[in-house]
Amino acid sequence: MSLDGFRDFFTATRGRRDAEGTARVLTALDRALADAKQGSQPAFSLIANWQRTVLHRDAVVFRTMPAFAKGGRELYGLTPDTHARFEHCLAESTSPDLPLPSRAARAHLDVLFFHPFEDGNARAAMLALAFVLGREGAPLGQVRPLQATRWADDAEGAADLAVLLGILITAADRRLSNRSHS
Repeated sequence: MSLDGFRDFFTATRGRRDAEGTARVLTALDRALADAKQGSQPAFSLIANWQRTVLHRDAVVFRTMPAFAKGGRELYGLTPDTHARFEHCLAESTSPDLPLPSRAARAHLDVLFFHPFEDGNARAAMLALAFVLGREGAPLGQVRPLQATRWADDAEGAADLAVLLGILITAADRRLSNRSHS
């Protein structure tokens, strides 16, 4: 099994139906992981750069209108401070006081629930997750277990996501350790 779970995930979920889009998201993943390796700080501008690649657009801005998702069942409002609150939340993904699985889950969910882009927020959330894990040198062998509907008011679900990430990180660490001892 590969320890490049994000690449495997994007290829499996998008590859057959949109080869061009898959190539773009994999390029964005490479950029996100390179930014992580350089120790870049998480910020909207960083994610927007990846999103420009994903969406094949010259510019990507923070949305200017309320957004809807899940067939219109969820509304993501917009206030004068939404962008600033999103930036603050992203910055918290580097807090050494929080365990890595919690920080990674939080970054992923923040992108999903702030819904900063007009399109492609789920892909951006996965890239943000890969970035946070990449900053800590924590590859994942499996990402598909993370693919589930998340609701903005589900605190237990958010905690469960952090637990699941902890399990996946531990499993990947074991695989790496077993490979180095073989």
